[in-house]
Amino acid sequence: MKKRIKLKGRIKTYIQFCIYLGILLAAVDVAMFMIDFRAGLLLAGFTVFYFGITLTLYFYNRRILINELVSFATEYGQIQRKLLREMDLPYALLDDCGKVIWTNVAFENVVHQPKGYKKSITSLFPTITRDRLPDDADVEEAQYDLEYEGSEFVAKFRRISLRDMAENSDIIDAEGYNGYLIAVYLYDDTALHIALQEVDDQSLAVGMIYLDNYEEALESVEEVRRSLLIALIDRKVNKYISGFDGICKKLEKDKYLVILRKKSIAQLQESRFELLEDVKTVNIGNEMAVTISIGVGLDGLTYAQNYEFARNAIDLALGRGGDQAVIKTPESITYYGGKSQQVEKNTRVKARVKAHALREIITGRDQVLVMGHRMPDVDSFGAAVGIYRIAQSLERKAHIVLNDVTPAIQPMVDRFRNNPDYEEDMIISNQAAIETANSNTVLVVVDVNKPSITECPELLRFCKSVVVLDHHRQGSETIENATLSYVEPYASSACEMVSEILQYTYDNIKIHAEEADCMYSGIMIDTNNFMTKTGVRTFEAAAFLRRNGADVTRVRKLFREDALEYKARADAVSQAEIYKQCFAISICTADELPSPTVIGAQAANELLNIKGIKASFVLTDYQGKIYISARSIDEVNVQIIMERMGGGGHMSTAACQIEEVGIIEAIGILKRTIDDMLESGEI
Repeated sequence: MKKRIKLKGRIKTYIQFCIYLGILLAAVDVAMFMIDFRAGLLLAGFTVFYFGITLTLYFYNRRILINELVSFATEYGQIQRKLLREMDLPYALLDDCGKVIWTNVAFENVVHQPKGYKKSITSLFPTITRDRLPDDADVEEAQYDLEYEGSEFVAKFRRISLRDMAENSDIIDAEGYNGYLIAVYLYDDTALHIALQEVDDQSLAVGMIYLDNYEEALESVEEVRRSLLIALIDRKVNKYISGFDGICKKLEKDKYLVILRKKSIAQLQESRFELLEDVKTVNIGNEMAVTISIGVGLDGLTYAQNYEFARNAIDLALGRGGDQAVIKTPESITYYGGKSQQVEKNTRVKARVKAHALREIITGRDQVLVMGHRMPDVDSFGAAVGIYRIAQSLERKAHIVLNDVTPAIQPMVDRFRNNPDYEEDMIISNQAAIETANSNTVLVVVDVNKPSITECPELLRFCKSVVVLDHHRQGSETIENATLSYVEPYASSACEMVSEILQYTYDNIKIHAEEADCMYSGIMIDTNNFMTKTGVRTFEAAAFLRRNGADVTRVRKLFREDALEYKARADAVSQAEIYKQCFAISICTADELPSPTVIGAQAANELLNIKGIKASFVLTDYQGKIYISARSIDEVNVQIIMERMGGGGHMSTAACQIEEVGIIEAIGILKRTIDDMLESGEI
């Protein structure tokens, strides 16, 4: 049935106004009859005549008037349509299914489609699917960023109700109108984005360059040639930075301040900081190659914040062993380089200074809590025992926080429990440690610098004074606001560091045989029987412990293996896959053994004995997680591989944990990571 067009609003009132006047005239006529009958009769005749003329004109002219109004509205709509059609802003109308039903010239020029294009909007912009359009009365607008043929647009979608359009009309009634349309506006932001990118590229970044082994490199060359070595290094650094339109200012003998544009930093990242390798080529007879560390601060709100980021980045680079570049932004930290082994320092000055600082901290507190990492190993427990001895020598109450005793350290722990020479509360649980901690407690964290994997992360909040002693390279997650932080990546083990500190903390300190055995075991296990990461100071620490009662034979007996463990390790070695001809990947299936992750780490060490193997990876499925032990000798930095997968460690000894994946999927992730890093030149 065809709907009748109804008048409304002021137009309807204006047309019916004559009828209202006729009604008023009739009322006056009634009053006139009461006053004068003949006058009323005359007025009544006029009223009838008035109503006749008025009603005749109303019904006769109404159709003509409506037709004229419709014609005007149509012409007005044509004018509006022409204006929309020629509007410079790209504009289109969609139906409720997302199909294009009308476009203007500007929209057609953008999408390069002719007039009358009637396909879905998704055919033009694949990212705009039906479910992303505003199809609900509660969600009337949507906005998305689009890229089309090299141009960038902001697309705004607006839901237009047909009923609302009719209700806003002064002529047409809204009765019977349903459904909706979707209006599309395209705003070209290409020029704006280019301008913003140009401004961002020109923003300044702050960098710092430190020479890692300045003193050692100078000592390895003749005295008369040292000034030449320094000059060559200065020239190399300054020429490299000036090549990127930057400013390089030497602050100290081994430190430089660098100012660069952000665009130049991007170029440095593309070349993976070639300066790291270029500096090593400076050779005038020096036996030791010079290495540098670079820290860059980006995207800070102020220049001062960028400088602070650069300082944090250079500290992180040095804490990770040097010979690398670190870029720090408010959102992320990126690492480059780190392919060289950290050079062992010949002097113990730093150890002596840290030892004296540790003594002052401990003597200023009533009690000491010592904890290592979760699932502690021999190095972690041995270092904790060494700190316990320092606290006891300084007459302070001390506890070792140990929640779960792993089979790896069970033989050592048994030597302290039920031992009359030690207090019963020497080793306490996490809950007991939290209850014991107070404002006058110092917490010493050993063999770990990541708060999330410590034995009891909650303790870091309860103790105001925290000391960190570790030999692992630092990552983006560190223990913040530590009162004393002694992190030395060149050290073979935490036990080596604690053994040195013991010699300076207290004069003529007495170490029990059990304690010496523990620390000696930690050095032996972490160095794989003194085969990896050993230096002069490693053997000096071992000699100090040997003089204080450590027995090599007794330690060896403590760590003799079970036959099942030996078979599990041998099985992991025999099943290894040689990937890319130089990476050994294997699975350790030691589910029934108490410490399968330890067996996996031992198998990874064994795989390095195969000719041609540069790095080994052993995966262990344990307690719902996949543990990956990574080992190398000197050619591959397994730390950066494990960091890419969420772990960390040393250049030659690293590990990571992967959750919610199977063992086969984890191997796939590992292989893809190796492939990506080989392709990018990171390893």
